[in-house]
Amino acid sequence: MRLTVNGAQHHLVGLDPRTTLLDVLRERLHLTGAKKGCDHGQCGACTVLLDGRRVNSCLILAITQPDAQVTTVEGLGHRGEPHPVQQGFLEHDGFQCGYCTPGQICSAVGMLDEVAQGWPSAVTGSDSEDLLADAEIRERMSGNLCRCGAYPNMVPAIREAAGR
Repeated sequence: MRLTVNGAQHHLVGLDPRTTLLDVLRERLHLTGAKKGCDHGQCGACTVLLDGRRVNSCLILAITQPDAQVTTVEGLGHRGEPHPVQQGFLEHDGFQCGYCTPGQICSAVGMLDEVAQGWPSAVTGSDSEDLLADAEIRERMSGNLCRCGAYPNMVPAIREAAGR
């Protein structure tokens, strides 16, 4: 099976069909940014971008994604040049312990792409023009949990990243 992660192609040989994408990333490819939080798709710590869309990698069987393009937090920025969302999190102190941060960042990148495409959220009104209002950002990021409570700093970090 072939899987492209952060632009590098990987051939996975002898992969157990029950192996999740998260376990491939962490155990086979040694990319530890995506975290195993709940292992049930409830916390979002394992969020990565799969063909540009945010997914909980703990719920995806790797074998179901042949030739997929996966982007992890490690693939978003470059040394000395962080992704705008990463920079926003740094500038606004959008993390505390940091455990959920990679998933939050990947989710925010995917969410901003959804906004750019005009996708509505559960709170988007019919006359809503501001898809980056606080309520919109909170709703769109609701699948990512932070036990430390860094949410108030994440909202302006994401809004600022959208403007970059």
